[in-house]
Amino acid sequence: MITIPYLTALTTYFSYGLLFAFGQLRDFFRKIFDWCRASNLQGYAPICLGLEDFYTRRLYLRIQDCFGRPIASAPDAWFDVVERYSNDNNKTLKRTTKKSRCLNLGSYNYLGFAASDEYCTPRAIESLKRFSPSTCSARVDGGTTTLHTELEECVANFVQKPAAIVFGMGYVTNSAILPVLIGKGGLIISDSLNHNSIVNGARGSGATIRVFQHNTPSHLEKVLREQIADGQPRTHRPWKKIIVVVEGIYSMEGELCKLPEIVAICKKYKAYVYLDEAHSIGAVGKSGRGVCELLGVDTADVDIMMGTFTKSFGSCGGYIAGSKELIQYLKYACPAHLYATSISPPAAQQIISSIKVILGEDGTSRGAQKLARIRENSNFFRSELQKMGFEVLGDNDSPVMPIMLYNPAKIPAFSRECLKQNVAVVTVAFPATPLLLARARICISASHTKEDLVKALEVISRVGDLVGIKYFPAEPKKQQQEKGMIKVD
Repeated sequence: MITIPYLTALTTYFSYGLLFAFGQLRDFFRKIFDWCRASNLQGYAPICLGLEDFYTRRLYLRIQDCFGRPIASAPDAWFDVVERYSNDNNKTLKRTTKKSRCLNLGSYNYLGFAASDEYCTPRAIESLKRFSPSTCSARVDGGTTTLHTELEECVANFVQKPAAIVFGMGYVTNSAILPVLIGKGGLIISDSLNHNSIVNGARGSGATIRVFQHNTPSHLEKVLREQIADGQPRTHRPWKKIIVVVEGIYSMEGELCKLPEIVAICKKYKAYVYLDEAHSIGAVGKSGRGVCELLGVDTADVDIMMGTFTKSFGSCGGYIAGSKELIQYLKYACPAHLYATSISPPAAQQIISSIKVILGEDGTSRGAQKLARIRENSNFFRSELQKMGFEVLGDNDSPVMPIMLYNPAKIPAFSRECLKQNVAVVTVAFPATPLLLARARICISASHTKEDLVKALEVISRVGDLVGIKYFPAEPKKQQQEKGMIKVD
């Protein structure tokens, strides 16, 4: 877990307290002015209640220019960011016709497939001509094309599972699948930092939910042992089933899951393992097959494998892979399969083509080169940030690297200053992270060149000095050079 320096925590609490106090003061005067005005909705309850909407009105709107920036090109290593302006203190933002060419450090384009590709793009265009942009139907009606069948076979083969089912949206894959897998009388044990889609899916299932400390197998075992001993609430009957839900790479921390230890514990206590590989599938492992391949875990030991196509494959949608019996059951029972429009045919073709490139089935070694480049780029960038004195979360080989900001004033300052120097970054704060743990999340791509990364490091270093987010002493340049010479020798 992150240990926050005492002074940093104190100043961060003080900053939020100041913002909250001024926000409450503004709300007080707003109520007075609104009371004087006639209302056309007398008798109606307000859609947005004051306290529910307070954070958005008084904190988020001040810095909303740092979020939702529209782009006008493919999310490649460099992209065009549309410039905006506001005449009402950031309440509304208006687009201009001006664009800024920026280095992209925010998109999940891990392998570079989101831009035009010599193998994938022509095939996606051909599928668009043949099948149209949408099937306009659910899978069980007229929404299953030959591409969907091929895609499910391709995914099952890629993740080394007997069968797979695909959906049109990654978020829905988690939130719609969990309520089908487990219900009342069941137990979900979830990592404390799991994605919101898992949280909502677990809540919607009706199962009892327990949380274990982030990526801590010993605490998972303690929770499992206690819950098995106690049984269901009130009745103390045995649980109908237990599912442990973890992520391959945690999207806000960049950390790899301690999968071998977690799988061993789940085997010991006869609990199912649900693995979310949204950020790891295609991005890590010798052949891009995710954390199971990277950490040496047999895929047969993971009962339910989930992943998305929005990161490494340059497309959209998600998948569930598992036994043939499980996938057949989901096809009969899952609302996302029965009622939602199927994944777009060109998107399906993009996934099939990108998997073929990764596996070398396109007749080239481009896939292996992309995997080597994403690993090299990620480890180089992380190492250089740490040498500069930034507090960087995550593990080696992970393309996700959060830089800790903490203080709310440093969130917009870091984002805006980077954009001024043509580097586009993503900043993340509450409620996506705990209140004190605001951060900038850097996502590295195989499409980044060494020159791109060096430029990004120079800009981030200057902005880090300006904003004051280098929480550790920087490594002396002489020592860095000596290390570089040793590596060369």
